[in-house]
Amino acid sequence: MFKIIRDRIESGEPVNFQEAIELMSLEGHECIELFSLANRVRSMLGDRVDLCSIINAKCGMCPEDCKFCAQSVHNDTSITPHSLLDEDEILNMALMMQDEGAARFCIVISGKKIDGGDLDGVLSSIRRVKKETSLSVCASLGMLTEESAIMLKEAGVTRIHHNLESSSGFFKNICTTHSYADKISTIHTAKAAGLEVCCGGIIGMGESVRDRIELAFTLGELDVDAVPINILTPVKGTPLMDIRPISPMEVLKTIAVFRLILPGKDIRVAGGREVNLRDLQCLSLLAGANGLLLGNYLTTAGRLPGDDIRMIQDLGLIPGGVHV
Repeated sequence: MFKIIRDRIESGEPVNFQEAIELMSLEGHECIELFSLANRVRSMLGDRVDLCSIINAKCGMCPEDCKFCAQSVHNDTSITPHSLLDEDEILNMALMMQDEGAARFCIVISGKKIDGGDLDGVLSSIRRVKKETSLSVCASLGMLTEESAIMLKEAGVTRIHHNLESSSGFFKNICTTHSYADKISTIHTAKAAGLEVCCGGIIGMGESVRDRIELAFTLGELDVDAVPINILTPVKGTPLMDIRPISPMEVLKTIAVFRLILPGKDIRVAGGREVNLRDLQCLSLLAGANGLLLGNYLTTAGRLPGDDIRMIQDLGLIPGGVHV
């Protein structure tokens, strides 16, 4: 099986759906062969690990009912909400993350979509970050209109982040206040405005292996530029708080199979990697990933950026990314 897949991959072909399902069932030493194959495909993209960072520029008070999210008003969590941060706070975080080694900086706000007042504030902050850093600026602002997408592009945004979260079939189990079609519409809107798209999901929410594979193929059909893979960190007060975590090897197999489905895309390991991969974090970069989210996440702490930089260098890889 590996020889057939290897020969096809070397000619530029991704694995098909059934092959992806079969690869996810591998156990023991065959997993190492899978990781090796995924790493070989990853190496075709070079040895640079793309490092991005985020700021939770507006926290909580979100009307959507996403069952995994600490920021939803439907979930009784202990986060402290805040309104949109001012320009200086956002710029200072951008400067700090640039110093820590990030190449990209994403401004994230809670909510289904951004309103006019917050949009003006975000646009102003984007211009400051573009002017005073060399970072590539991304934005994660919920649903976008054609007008807002164009305004973000003109302000200097390179890439829009907008996760699908899971397969279309599983999505209704984790959110009912907006639809999968709404999300796909925003992706098309961003691409039409000339923006790159960062779009992935969360694994470990109770979805099936087939759901994960369907997500990966949907991302391929949408031709997104980067695919963040988050691993659920159950938050007290959310409906998923008692869900059983998936194993580190299951996470790594998922990363590897995503790489074989999406050979030319940036695949980034993001939220939940510290808790779920534990001592196997470095293997994510030997199993197909070529990017990491550096520093803290939206409502949970990441590890020290210097530790990630050291891990990347210890693997003989190059930390950073392309400044745009």
